[in-house]
Amino acid sequence: MGKNLFEKIIASHLVSGTMTPGSEVGIRIDQTLTQDALGTMAYLQFEAMGVSTVKTQSVSYVDHNTLQDGFENADDHRYLQTVADKHGILYSKAGNGICHQVHLERFSRPGITLIGSDSHTPTSGAVGMVAMGVGGMDVAVAMAGGAFFFSYPKVIRVNLYGELQPWVSAKDIILEMLRTLTTKGNVGTVVEYAGPGLAQLTVPERSTITNMGAELGVTTSIFPSDELTRTFFKAQGREDDWCELGPDKDAHYDRVIDIDLATLVPSVACPHSPDNVRTIRQIAGLKVDQVLIGSCTNSSYRDVMMVASMLKGKHIHPHVSLGIAPGSKQVLSMIAKNGALSDLVAAGARILESTCGFCVGCGQAPQTHAVSLRTNNRNFEGRSGTKDAQVYLVSPETAVAAALNGVVTDPRDLNLPYPKIVLPPIYDIDDSMIIKPSNDLVVDVYRGPNIGDPPKNTAMPTDLKAKVAIKVGDKITTDHIMPAGPFLKYRSNVPKYSNYVFYHMNPEFPAKCRNNREQGFASIIVAGLSYGQGSSREHAALCPMYLGVRVLLAKSAERIHSANLINFGILQLTFVDEADYDRIDVDDELTIDNIHEAVKQEIVIVRNVTKGLDMKTSCNLTPRQRDIVLSGGLLNYTSKAK
Repeated sequence: MGKNLFEKIIASHLVSGTMTPGSEVGIRIDQTLTQDALGTMAYLQFEAMGVSTVKTQSVSYVDHNTLQDGFENADDHRYLQTVADKHGILYSKAGNGICHQVHLERFSRPGITLIGSDSHTPTSGAVGMVAMGVGGMDVAVAMAGGAFFFSYPKVIRVNLYGELQPWVSAKDIILEMLRTLTTKGNVGTVVEYAGPGLAQLTVPERSTITNMGAELGVTTSIFPSDELTRTFFKAQGREDDWCELGPDKDAHYDRVIDIDLATLVPSVACPHSPDNVRTIRQIAGLKVDQVLIGSCTNSSYRDVMMVASMLKGKHIHPHVSLGIAPGSKQVLSMIAKNGALSDLVAAGARILESTCGFCVGCGQAPQTHAVSLRTNNRNFEGRSGTKDAQVYLVSPETAVAAALNGVVTDPRDLNLPYPKIVLPPIYDIDDSMIIKPSNDLVVDVYRGPNIGDPPKNTAMPTDLKAKVAIKVGDKITTDHIMPAGPFLKYRSNVPKYSNYVFYHMNPEFPAKCRNNREQGFASIIVAGLSYGQGSSREHAALCPMYLGVRVLLAKSAERIHSANLINFGILQLTFVDEADYDRIDVDDELTIDNIHEAVKQEIVIVRNVTKGLDMKTSCNLTPRQRDIVLSGGLLNYTSKAK
């Protein structure tokens, strides 16, 4: 039997394990990327490992914390540049663009592996590479030459047939996938796209689909590398980096989904989840206050040119605030030269930095009770910076239709000729803002007052005594756990950032954890389904660890967050009987006797001392993961192994 595309790439990088679903495998990593919000901690962890030079092609991007409303962000950026210079890391300066857009343009290559400390790293799967979002600690280990370990997934084949109709876009394809698969229950799977419908999807369009595949909760998404991929690489001046790569004709898949592109219509993800999908016509007429176009999902040259073509000679509705953020300096430069930028400005658009910005709550917070249409990938409650805002996720075409009419409008109802966007044979290529390292080990690494050493955990005690510090429901995101926006500047200062764990849900959580510690108890988080979905931000595990959390007891948890919990020595247990979730309250005292032996079993008994009952929980750790947790995290485990 032949191999699917994901299987081929993993087989060529396998260093340990067996490629059967559910088994742990270790693979060699070719490339890593970081962004500044998570990069500072990743490089602090790398420094703690004592390795002089990175063993991978690694790029450090500055694209999140570019609002310099204090010294913290500028200090962290200087740290990132100097540590990159010293250890052999490429440094993409603020203004060069969003990490996933720039990486796709300048560094992606078919057939290689990439991990990044950002959940949307799978964007580069658009060109036929295995790209996965992970925690910063995993990136640090890979840069030091270590393997990346994960549970080998099942592979879903999605066959695309037919052709998209005018005004229907790649964003509508991934929204259809989210409607079908939802955001939960997809842990341990990969989505591989195939079929004759690929012939009309350019690399920028494919990247929208792989990017927002992160919202499905899958390990990654991937397209084959074909002639359209070759066209993209040639336009980027990198045709030598291209190779043809696809699945064997008799490849095996664990599930097959067929999508007729001709049946899709303009769609929208309604508040407050990317899988709350409706058709645009189902909510048409809703008054719109704000429209924002950009993010790593929809900021390519193709997307921005579509927007400019629709706005040319027109003016946005007086009630609407329209902001547009090109995804990279390359895109911004090209629209400046061809006149499209003038069309955007003339229409009344605000031109924003080529950064993540509004997508992560860094600027452009909407008004109270606002309806905000955005082309980014997440619409979790409060993520925009305004807690009661209603954020809808749409395609660029639908975003412009709303900006013009002032209400949600199906772009098919505009009575406009459909713009045909022709991608240029050659893109503008200027890598002057990607700084090459000197690899000079005597470089003085800059450390401002916001930089601290990465905190370490202690080894797991023999008998665990803990109290429930918080009980939360289903689909708790990493934004709920560790808010972004104005708090992002504290990412390199864990003691400070830890004060904001669960800030919008229960601001007393940090004090409760500290009080538990003073009484001689660890802390436990109790959660429902799909805990930890969303961003890869490892601080959602690191900061709770710093506060004394030793266990997550949940109905289920998402892949990247589960890995981060292990990396920082937090034991994840899953209810065997979900009814036990209802039998636990905040402040209940829970115990696990002889935990070092208990976690070797599939079933771990957790004693609720307060309620006088025993609960069966599932502990699905590999031997390596068990040793990491018992050691108190990956840093301790790595140091012990030396």
